[in-house]
Amino acid sequence: MSAGHQHTGERHDAAPTEDLVGIGFGPANLALAIAIEEHNAQCGPGRALRSVFTERQPEFGWHRGMLLAGATMQVSFLKDLATMRDPGSRFTFLRYLHERGRLADFINQKSFFPSRVEFHDYLRWCAGTVEQRVRYSRETYAVRPVRTDGRVDTLEVHTRPAGGGTPEDGTDETILRARNVIIGTGLRPRLPEGVATGPHIWHSRDLLFRSQEARAAARPHRRFVVLGAGQSAAETAEYLHREFPEAEICAVFTRYGYSPADDSPFANRIFDPSAVDDFYEAPDEVKQSLMDNHANTNYSVVDGELIDQLYRTVYQEKVAGTERLRILRTTELAGIEEIPDGVRVVVRSLTSGERHPLDCDAIVMATGYRSQDPRELLGPLADECLTDDRGRLRIGRDHRVATTERVGAGIYVQGAAAEHTHGITSSLLSTLAVRSGEICDALLLGLAGQDLLSGRADRAGGTVDTADGVAVPAP
Repeated sequence: MSAGHQHTGERHDAAPTEDLVGIGFGPANLALAIAIEEHNAQCGPGRALRSVFTERQPEFGWHRGMLLAGATMQVSFLKDLATMRDPGSRFTFLRYLHERGRLADFINQKSFFPSRVEFHDYLRWCAGTVEQRVRYSRETYAVRPVRTDGRVDTLEVHTRPAGGGTPEDGTDETILRARNVIIGTGLRPRLPEGVATGPHIWHSRDLLFRSQEARAAARPHRRFVVLGAGQSAAETAEYLHREFPEAEICAVFTRYGYSPADDSPFANRIFDPSAVDDFYEAPDEVKQSLMDNHANTNYSVVDGELIDQLYRTVYQEKVAGTERLRILRTTELAGIEEIPDGVRVVVRSLTSGERHPLDCDAIVMATGYRSQDPRELLGPLADECLTDDRGRLRIGRDHRVATTERVGAGIYVQGAAAEHTHGITSSLLSTLAVRSGEICDALLLGLAGQDLLSGRADRAGGTVDTADGVAVPAP
């Protein structure tokens, strides 16, 4: 080892170098995995991408706690993981239906929107085809540079068994070497200041699991409070009202009522792949204007049919004189206190200022999610990442983080971390198919350039096969 070569893991020299290590295996990195799978199936010898993905869950799962009976997707099945990149792909939702023997039955529904349970099964079906590339039950806790004469062309991805621990306490650590990493760790639950989840304080992402525990308790249920005004909050209120017929459900939000999502055809064009180009090239003030003007297509809004259903329920209960679904509008959370077998929630009216205690079995925080800053994983590498004048990562159109010239290895990001550069679709399903092809192409071009610089011949030919099957000149 030369004096200029530094690394952080003892097993560095023994580990093979992957072309890509993906951190997290939700729908975004799953879409990328199948784009790579299809590229490898059609590329020439020596041009296959070597990839591994890490995932802390023991198996693929996407918002399992909100797979509510009857809940449907808010996005068309045609915006699956492959169709908009390649309608002939073997990973389309229609191909899934055909293999499951339900294609005709689905068509007869005359709907573009499958149930959330069915779409989750489709995602699992896709994940099963690439499971040999995924290290489940592994938590990635650090990405470290391997420096050779002052340059970083290789990265070390440090993983451990999900659940914590450190190498110092005997935890089994695995170090993966990579020429590129892509961080797609998803979102973290957002909670009010000073609030932590527990037996009687839930986040909506755990609704099914927590409600099953509550149902198993051998006592009558008094009341549930749901905090929030978005789709998850409305679905939570409807679910609890249906599943706990003896309990009162209090929906608490600062608005006057639930607001409908704008899913009109023209507004929906904000989710088109071409809209990502428009957003990326726009000045910062235009980006902010687009986000403000079209926030009602996605943020803190509810499907119109569900709003109508909840309103009918409230009205019919008023007629019957048994009001179990209570809408506490223009109201905020003022305090939470643990009590025996439950929690005391204090709410405050924004109009009158009056406070009211609500003793309940549980409060559900349907308060959304926040993004994880990729720099939390990067350690010393974070200092090599370039930022804009607001301290945000500079991210290329191909989702690669801009770095100093000392870094040749690629750092890519998916999800909400790229919203400030790529727009509202960054954390949504709408453009996953197209985006995965774009990132796959970028990886191939970047690797070909690295190979030319290093003198390697396996991917350094005159052209590079892209994920869409189009040959482009190598850098």
